[in-house]
Amino acid sequence: MPRSPVCVDASIVVALVTPKTQSDEALALWAEWMQAGVEVIAPALLRCEVASALWRKVVRKVMALEDARRSLQEALSLGIEFLDPPELLVLAFDLAARLQRPAAYDAHYLALAELVKAEFWTADERLYNAVRDKLPYIRWLGGYK
Repeated sequence: MPRSPVCVDASIVVALVTPKTQSDEALALWAEWMQAGVEVIAPALLRCEVASALWRKVVRKVMALEDARRSLQEALSLGIEFLDPPELLVLAFDLAARLQRPAAYDAHYLALAELVKAEFWTADERLYNAVRDKLPYIRWLGGYK
């Protein structure tokens, strides 16, 4: 029987498709999920955030344009289910306020995970540290295995 879905943010996806400090952990975690038949979900916002993160790598000359484009295509082909329930925007807004987050982007992922009762996985240690005591469903890639 498949496990409950997991919600991922852009930091996990970028770690999956680019050579990054936590890429090995991300790949191992992804393989575990795929083997277990776990449904991976994210808000539609993830696509824009991944594209933006890869573009920043090009601008900073950390990654060649062709490599970034290839990574973007790989990210888009991961089979992530993009969910955009009508109540997500307001729930994310309220969650950002409750958690006193400086931006509402991350709150979309948190709100989606809360809405569907899923674990939320991030490679963003600052986000994890900021909300881990308030949200029991957040997981940090750095703590994987």
